[in-house]
Amino acid sequence: MLAQHRNRSPEAFFLKKPDYNLQQPGIPTLAIVGRPNVGKSTLFNRIIGSRRAIVGDEPGITRDRLYGETEWRGFRLRVIDTGGIIPDDHELIPSEILKQAKTALEEAQAVVLVVDGRSELAAPDIDLARMLQRSGTNLFLAVNKIDTPKMQPAAENFRRLGIKNLFPVSAEHGVGLDDLLDAVLESLPKPVQPDTSVAQASPPVPDELDETQPQSPELRDTELHDSKLQTPELRDPELRNKDPRETNVAIIGRPNVGKSTLLNRLTGSSRAIVSPIPGTTRDAVDELVERDGQRLRFIDTAGIRRKGKTKLMAEKLSVVMARKHLEAADVALMVVDAAEGVTATDATIAGYAHESGRSLIVIVNKWDLLTTKRTDGRPPADRDVFEQQSRDVLKFLSYAPILFVSATEGSGTDKIFSTLEKVAAERRKRISTGEMNRFLKHVDFERASVPSSRRIRILYMTQAAVAPPTFILFTDRDVKLHFSYQRFLENQIRKSFGFIGTPIWIKNRARE
Repeated sequence: MLAQHRNRSPEAFFLKKPDYNLQQPGIPTLAIVGRPNVGKSTLFNRIIGSRRAIVGDEPGITRDRLYGETEWRGFRLRVIDTGGIIPDDHELIPSEILKQAKTALEEAQAVVLVVDGRSELAAPDIDLARMLQRSGTNLFLAVNKIDTPKMQPAAENFRRLGIKNLFPVSAEHGVGLDDLLDAVLESLPKPVQPDTSVAQASPPVPDELDETQPQSPELRDTELHDSKLQTPELRDPELRNKDPRETNVAIIGRPNVGKSTLLNRLTGSSRAIVSPIPGTTRDAVDELVERDGQRLRFIDTAGIRRKGKTKLMAEKLSVVMARKHLEAADVALMVVDAAEGVTATDATIAGYAHESGRSLIVIVNKWDLLTTKRTDGRPPADRDVFEQQSRDVLKFLSYAPILFVSATEGSGTDKIFSTLEKVAAERRKRISTGEMNRFLKHVDFERASVPSSRRIRILYMTQAAVAPPTFILFTDRDVKLHFSYQRFLENQIRKSFGFIGTPIWIKNRARE
C-alpha cells in the first residue's frame, strides 16, 4: 500500500469535502488525539480535505477543538482535531487543552491516537494510551511520519502500547489513510450516506429592475457580470451556495479583549479556551446557534496584532487565517476593551472588515470594569461620552451600531442577537430601480462639496447586488466619482433606506 501511493502528489490524497452542516445528528464522529507535535492537525486537514487547522513545527499550535466533515466510501464522517495533550501538565493552557480533548472524546464513537514514528515512545504516549484504553472506545493507533516503506518496521515498536489496531501512515503525503479510515468505518454503527436526491434550488431572480422603468442596454448589461464589481458572495461558488438562512458571524479584535469569552457566552458552551494570556486562540473556532428562527454560525478568530508584534510562525499564520475567516463572514463583531478604549490597532482591524464589505457591530467588552466593578475611585464611565470618543477614532464606521457588554457577567449580550438579526437583514436588503430613481429626484446634489471640474450628472442608478449593498450610477461623464460626492450620496441613501451596520459600495459608469 505504501509503495502503491508513494509517488502521488499530496493534493491527490485530500479527501472529498462535502458541503454539509456539521451539526446534523446521525453522523459518526472520529476524534484525533495525541501529544504535541505528532502531526494531528496535518492528519485532520488531510482527512477533511482543507487546511482548516494551522500546521507548523512549533509544538502546541492547536489548542481548541476543531470540527470538520469528510466523505469516505460513500459515507459521511465527522472529525474533531484536538490540541496536544500532556496528561500531567497542570499549567493553565495545557490543562484547558486536556479539558477540550475530553469533551471531544465524549462526543466520539472512535478515536485515533497519533504518535510520531520518527521518535522513541514517549511517556505522554503511554499515559494517553492507558487513559483511552480504560475508556472502552473504539481505539486506533496511527503511527505518523512513516513516509517510505523502509520506515515501516519502526511502526512496530509502538505495539508496546497494547493497541491492536495499528496503522503506519504519513499524514503529510496521504499514505496509509485508506486502510485507517476503512477500519474506522467498519467499527462504527452504519453511518449516514450523502443525500444526492435533493435538487439544487434555482437562484432567486433579482428584482433590481423595475418594469415601470426603461431598461437600457447599459442597465441590462450591468456590472453584475463584471468581476470587479461583484461581491465575494457572487464570485465565490462556495459562499454563493451556502444556506441563505445561516449568517456567519466572525468575532474579531486584538488579543485578550475577550473574544473567546464572548463566543462561549453567546453559544452557552465552553467551546473556546479562555485565559488571561494574550494569543491563546490560534485556530478559528466556530459554533452554530439556532435562536428564534435564526441560524448563526459564530467564528472566534485569533487576536490580530501589528506585524512587528507577531514573532512565532504559528501567530503569523493565525493572523492570516483570522483575515481569511473574516472575509468569509457576513457580519463581524469587532470587540474592543472598554478599559483600554478604542486604539489605532482596533481601527486598523475594523478597517479590514469595512474594506472587505463585511457588516459590522462594535462590541465594547468589559464595560463592567468602568461601571459596577470600577476600583480606581472614579465615578462610573458615561456611555454616551465613550461612544462619541469611539466614533471619533472609527470615523469610517458611522453606520455601525455600538453595544456595551460584559461577556464574563453576561450583561448586555442578549442585545447582540437582536442587533445581528437587524444588521443581517439590512445587509441583504434590495431597493428596486424605480425606488432608487424616485429617490434621485429628491436629492439636492448642489449641497455636495465637489469641485466643478469633478461634478457629474446622474442619469439613473440601480442596486446591482446585496451583501454588501452595491449601487451602480450611470452618469454623463467618464470620470472617477469624487470622494465627497460618494460620501454625500451614501449619507443620503442611508437617510432614506437605512442599511444599518453594513458598508455601501457605489460604482459609476458613463452612459455611452
